[in-house]
Amino acid sequence: MKLLAISDEVVEWIYSPALLQRCAGVDFVISCGDLPIHYLEFVTSTLNAPSFYVRGNHDLYEFGHGGEVVTEPQGWINLDLQRKRCKGITIAGLEGCIRYKPGVPIQYTQSEQWVRAFWLSRRLLFSRMRGKPGVDIMATHSPAYGIHDGPDHAHTGFKSFNWLIETFKPRLFLHGHQHRNYAPMQRAETDLGGTRVLNIQPYRIIDV
Repeated sequence: MKLLAISDEVVEWIYSPALLQRCAGVDFVISCGDLPIHYLEFVTSTLNAPSFYVRGNHDLYEFGHGGEVVTEPQGWINLDLQRKRCKGITIAGLEGCIRYKPGVPIQYTQSEQWVRAFWLSRRLLFSRMRGKPGVDIMATHSPAYGIHDGPDHAHTGFKSFNWLIETFKPRLFLHGHQHRNYAPMQRAETDLGGTRVLNIQPYRIIDV
């Protein structure tokens, strides 16, 4: 199975007819946030594949053709605090980044994201108790603490994500937020106890 993961930056060839030529065999799509709604809708309508997303700290709204405010991309499933099954793969997600501005949505303190992570873990534990995998793929906007995050406060990772990785051991942990040009020499892939942690900004095609 193939997964197209995207985040943070509009890629020219993805937002063109070349997408169908290069990604025709993709089984599903995951967005890790900070992408325009019209871009997401183009991707899912072109590939006609199941599509899942979490919101980044810049994902608020955009104006539609009729001037209406659009807050959610059509054809996409919001993964935040959710556990979903797709073609035998279990996917879960958490939105947002560390709070660096007061009163701004989709930003959380470490404590707030801990609460959200514990809430999601209840869904994953319930699945485990029934003999099913807790989660195969975790999708977040922010990185985990100390893994592909940045030295500045706005790009600090969440410590609760490290706990989720260590506790549930997903096969893949996908994130964005830390743009690759912020730290060109920084690793984009790390193995953490058998979990492939990937910074997928701006895109990555992954064999699952």
